[in-house]
Amino acid sequence: MPIRCEIVSQDRLVFEGDADIVLVPGDSGMMGILPNHSPLLSTLKMGVLTVRNKDQEINFTISGGVVEVQPTIITVMADAAENVEEIDLARAQDAKHRAEELLSKTPQMEVDAYLALEAAIKRSNLRIEAAKRYRSSRSPFDTREENR
Repeated sequence: MPIRCEIVSQDRLVFEGDADIVLVPGDSGMMGILPNHSPLLSTLKMGVLTVRNKDQEINFTISGGVVEVQPTIITVMADAAENVEEIDLARAQDAKHRAEELLSKTPQMEVDAYLALEAAIKRSNLRIEAAKRYRSSRSPFDTREENR
């Protein structure tokens, strides 16, 4: 009997379905959640979340959040979440370059602005690396010329 998995971000339901195992990036490291897992509440760090069901594996990037585990359901409330197959690699690389450029052009900035740019770079790096590592060889969301 599989465990029900729901992944939600601030603005939408990202995934809902059954899983044999869900791998989540907890603050203390990767956690594997199986059906009938003991109840658990944990914070999540930025990383890749994997849902496996039978012979299918779906990967998502998440930018932190909280996971609640019950014996029959796992609920991930992510700050931001995206299916790796849906990542627009060109857009992620552009966002990274814009943030790096702003960071280098502004030597004196407020701490909040600096932290926001640093977080944007980390999110972009996560999206780029996850897309390169986990996604199928050619995704319709990849707009790079060499994949056309």
